[in-house]
Amino acid sequence: MTPLVSIVMPCLNEKAHVRRVVENVLSLDIPSGGAELLVIDGMSDDGTREELGALSRENTRLRVLDNEARVTPAALNIGILAAAGEIIIRLDMHTQYQQDYLVRCVEELRSTGAENVGGSWHAVGHTFIQSAIALAFNSPFSAGGARSHDSSYEGPVDSVYLGCWRRSTLLEIGLFDPTLVRNQDDELNLRIVRNGGRVWQARSIRSYYSPRSTIRELWRQYFQYGYWKVKVVSKHGSPASWRHFVPAGLVVCIGTGILLSPVWPVLGTVLVAPYALSVASASLLLGLRSKATAKYLPVLPVVLATFHLSYGVGFLLGLTDRVLARRRESAFRVTRGLGS
Repeated sequence: MTPLVSIVMPCLNEKAHVRRVVENVLSLDIPSGGAELLVIDGMSDDGTREELGALSRENTRLRVLDNEARVTPAALNIGILAAAGEIIIRLDMHTQYQQDYLVRCVEELRSTGAENVGGSWHAVGHTFIQSAIALAFNSPFSAGGARSHDSSYEGPVDSVYLGCWRRSTLLEIGLFDPTLVRNQDDELNLRIVRNGGRVWQARSIRSYYSPRSTIRELWRQYFQYGYWKVKVVSKHGSPASWRHFVPAGLVVCIGTGILLSPVWPVLGTVLVAPYALSVASASLLLGLRSKATAKYLPVLPVVLATFHLSYGVGFLLGLTDRVLARRRESAFRVTRGLGS
């Protein structure tokens, strides 16, 4: 029988845990009408493809598709076009899902009438640095007040984590932009909203995202977010929210302050000190929240600054490359699961 739901999950070089993730997704509660899982593999070369082949032979609900372009939007579009279900639910290889996740997505899509529904983007760490990154990730200071990071919020949002759509909506709106290595979900949601649709965040839809495990990986991730945001803004003439320009402004102020400090130390201090004090204050508020979070105090300033400054540097370089029509290869390589 044709399933009601098609789950699409991009994948790239995930041999270490692809079996655990796929088996976990297949064990989730199934909405009435059934569900299939489509894993779209970016031509993995670490043994992932062999593992997926074995898994597909063990479970007829799993289909494995090839993504020769090896970028996330291409994977999602391949999955959507191949899907048999009338409802599409996107999942990520580095996220754990509440047992009723799929059921809740379908219920919220139907009850709200929204074009896209999902839960908050809530991070959970497992190592020391990853836990510090998760603590910062869940704070309003790192996210610029984005409601998608607020697990207590329910209502309309600019963009939602992952997503659940009617397949007909995606076909009508034009699928994901295959030229966007990052920010393809933000751009799709922007199109939905500007076409009169709604993106809805529901508290009942719960998942737990595993953030990057090192500062270097975090920097690269948010550098790419900032870099590709320029193309989204250029495509639509304006961003979904003006907060996306703030990190670039911070980088300009801090860079100017550092350059001017030998000549005009007072002006240099005025440009740099407010942000430094803000980071210190936010770190104290997060670190002193409980005994469990106090141990992260030494690294929180670095983590919080990485969120902002990497995004800002990426945005400014993206803007520069846009003007000079250059292609920056470091912004095109996505190595972790083709996911978030």
